[in-house]
Amino acid sequence: MLLRTDAFRDFDRLTARVFDTAQRGTGAQLDAYRDGDAFVIAIDLPGVDPAGIEATVDRRVLTVRAERKPTAPTGAKFVVRERPTGVITRQVVLAESLNADQLEARYADGVLTLRVPVKEQAKPRRIEIVSGGPESGTAEPELTSA
Repeated sequence: MLLRTDAFRDFDRLTARVFDTAQRGTGAQLDAYRDGDAFVIAIDLPGVDPAGIEATVDRRVLTVRAERKPTAPTGAKFVVRERPTGVITRQVVLAESLNADQLEARYADGVLTLRVPVKEQAKPRRIEIVSGGPESGTAEPELTSA
């Protein structure tokens, strides 16, 4: 049997182990985006028991902690082992414009979705424009919420 090696693939694997770019056991991949009047963070946590997920906010730092337990029987001899197990943590610094007191969290299909509303004073405001020059009176423009 001829076994081929790919030096670049082997180098990529070594680099991933050294720099932990595969997020093995320490982190989880996420997406973060603005959706209307909320900031949404979606974190991949496949294979994690929802009862074991912990999300906390301390001084604007959101920390998500979960544990992915091994599914293979004790003593199993792996041929390939790419699925990380152990404690998974991820931290995100929340902007001051977000209302962390009203943070909502949902877990479905292996994804933890956190929704943080934007504070009222941080929302864009529409400024009413008054027509006419300075000689037309002393009308002040009104600020209204959009």
